[in-house]
Amino acid sequence: VRVVESGGGLVQPGGSLILSCAASGFTFSDYIIRWYRHAPGKDRELVSTITSTGRTTYYLDSAEGRFSISRDNAKNTAYLQMNSLKPEDTAVYSCNAIIPGYYSHWGQGTQVTVSS
Repeated sequence: VRVVESGGGLVQPGGSLILSCAASGFTFSDYIIRWYRHAPGKDRELVSTITSTGRTTYYLDSAEGRFSISRDNAKNTAYLQMNSLKPEDTAVYSCNAIIPGYYSHWGQGTQVTVSS
């Protein structure tokens, strides 16, 4: 079982990044995908969720309208498109593949830093 995030980096305020979450070793299309972030000194927070079929999504209030979650079950990959980034978006972003009550798989996270 493997979950690997990529796409993080340093970006200026107002910039964009696309994070990827590549999965292997399990049936990706059965799992809900959640993106979390954890900033120093703050609690981990759920940023966005997409259901297994991709039909339903959820966004943290502060991400609504700026972030977009998607998935390609044929490629076993989920994405988080982040636009209009702000310094307060700086955090380690982690992908969680979950079947609630049964299985949960985490990646190692990818650092996003928004700074001029």
